Amino acid sequence: MEKKKTVVLGVTGGIAAYKTASLASMLVKNGYDVQVLMTQNATNFINPIVFETLTKHKCLIDTFDRNFEFSVEHVALAKLADVVMIAPATANVIGKLAHGIADDMLTTTVMACRTCPKIIAPAMNTEMYFNPVVQDNLKILEGYGYEVIRPAEGYLACGDVGAGKMPEPETLFAYIFKAIACEKDMVGKKVLVTAGPTREAIDPVRFITNHSSGKMGYAIARVCAARGAEVTLVSGPTSLPEPVAVKTVHVTTAREMFQAVAELAPEADIICKAAAVADYRPKHVSQEKVKKSDGNLALEMEKTQDILKYLGEHRRPGQFLCGFSMETENLTGNSRAKLEKKNLDMIVANSLKTEGAGFQGDTNQVTLITRNEEIPLPLLSKEETANLILNKVLEMSAQ
Repeated sequence: MEKKKTVVLGVTGGIAAYKTASLASMLVKNGYDVQVLMTQNATNFINPIVFETLTKHKCLIDTFDRNFEFSVEHVALAKLADVVMIAPATANVIGKLAHGIADDMLTTTVMACRTCPKIIAPAMNTEMYFNPVVQDNLKILEGYGYEVIRPAEGYLACGDVGAGKMPEPETLFAYIFKAIACEKDMVGKKVLVTAGPTREAIDPVRFITNHSSGKMGYAIARVCAARGAEVTLVSGPTSLPEPVAVKTVHVTTAREMFQAVAELAPEADIICKAAAVADYRPKHVSQEKVKKSDGNLALEMEKTQDILKYLGEHRRPGQFLCGFSMETENLTGNSRAKLEKKNLDMIVANSLKTEGAGFQGDTNQVTLITRNEEIPLPLLSKEETANLILNKVLEMSAQ
């Protein structure tokens, strides 16, 4: 973020309010300025001092609180907001906002936020959530431009099981990130990203794979979505949650990834192929578990389809193709050879031997290699690395 963004968090009277404290902490740690508004009922579930301690700002409850540092006017905070999120949002507050009722600090402030994104995270009993009145009110808010987050399913505080749980703080953070973290300079672009490893079966129990976590590809997908692109992510098996506002296609094998990518590629303006796809797979897959014996085991291997080579051979005019290269030696030479052989516009190269780079971690240190340039980047988070990769992609695409 070029400047510190202000997030206004609205907290209403639901048991899920305790999760919002974790969200506030997460936002502060990531450089956001956080202002919290609470309804009077919310204070029965969590003390305002919790939010004041986390955000270093007074938690506002009373519309006519004269201790507000900016102004007694409720519009003062609305003018500061880059995004508003109400989490949890009760049926009561959803109904008020849908019908223009502003009778406390939270509703009057949100009503005054006309230009910034507004996000609602409903949290309530399943029967309440599916009540036609609540569903109609949510549709009304969507019609007014609010983004409504679908609640999670599971065991609820009332003992029921079903939809109505507020999503975890990490998910709520992802919605805020998408809304305000980046300039929307990729609106209208269709982006295809691949991520994660593949698994090639030996038998019903065992498979061959690699150490890829998928974090780099997922970061690229998240940042593309935050910059306004229409993103499809083809992901091998990972433990990562699906990125917000990204269509995710799950695959397991190299063959499945090839089929998915070949089908989706013709529509993409930009393809970032960050997946670590197996180069070889067992030629014969046993239908039964291979039993251990006293001797050694030999596997006959066959080559998998070269997805990147296929994309280079079948790319349409104007399509930008970015590959990734993980090397243990001769980083630049091996990566540049791959760039030329597979007809790429750019390749993102990193060394497994560089501290802070490689598989599993949250940071990366890469070199962007084009036909005319080599641009080494410093050690950065994978989101920061993704942003710089995309900056170069857009620069080259414009040329």
